[in-house]
Amino acid sequence: MDWTEIVITTDVKNIDAASDIASMAAKGGIYVEDYSNLVDEAREIAHIDLIDEELLKKDRTKALIHIYVSPEDNPLESVAFLKERLNASGISYELSLKECRNEDWENNWKKYYKPLKIGEKLLIRPIWTDVDDAEGRAVLNIEPGVSFGTGTHETTRLCLRTLEKFFYPGCKKTMLDIGCGSGILSVASLLLGADSAEAVDIDRLAVKMARENGVNNGFTEPQYKVVEGDLTDKISGKFDVVVANIVADAIIVLSKDVKNFMKPDSVYITSGVIDLRENDVLDAFRQYGLEVVERYEEGGWLCFVTKIKQQ
Repeated sequence: MDWTEIVITTDVKNIDAASDIASMAAKGGIYVEDYSNLVDEAREIAHIDLIDEELLKKDRTKALIHIYVSPEDNPLESVAFLKERLNASGISYELSLKECRNEDWENNWKKYYKPLKIGEKLLIRPIWTDVDDAEGRAVLNIEPGVSFGTGTHETTRLCLRTLEKFFYPGCKKTMLDIGCGSGILSVASLLLGADSAEAVDIDRLAVKMARENGVNNGFTEPQYKVVEGDLTDKISGKFDVVVANIVADAIIVLSKDVKNFMKPDSVYITSGVIDLRENDVLDAFRQYGLEVVERYEEGGWLCFVTKIKQQ
């Protein structure tokens, strides 16, 4: 099988932020085409004045980020991850693939995505597969579609394993899923024993998919509510568990106001943080009165469990 190349085209002004997000999904590496300073760099770095005509024709207002996904990994999970993170960061972009066309996504999910055991209590089941023996695990039926969150990415696995520690049958706890994507975290919480869950995402397609995944597992309003909005602008009330599996910059911003949605003894679980951004996120937690009580790591990705720091 060939590697899959994903190309993100964005404005030059967004290149640093977009490259950071791309690096999160790029186990096979990335390279960036940025011609905004072509003439100056040719003189200063290459010490030449004559530049190839084809290079001079390049659009200097745009940059291209090339990402390579190995045959062993799921390229559609990477695509969904990138779209969720770029949208959440407010970055305008175009995205294209080689060897994997957008119109083939539905069938490609089926090619790469198989039943998956997570932690001690969950089994993720794509709706087109059968599971003969769940071995006592709660079965989460999911249609990934084009939304991030299938269980194959490290950040999602970290969150799912962490949620197992806080939900159990009859626990009467409520849950808020911020940037819900496919809804996998909120639906999993309900299967694990949450009394109710609310989920929010800025992406309309993600909201639609999260609702459908709720139905696929027997959860509808009022027990499971999914709304479209910018993080928490459509949510009210306080929850026992708040989860945000999003990009580090969004977690930093969210941490300022998340206590408004937490009870005194609530936990705030965050993932989607690459290890290089750990100190930035920890600084935000300290600044906004959150205390880290648990820390988990997988493949360079971090998951934190925080509580409101007692005065």
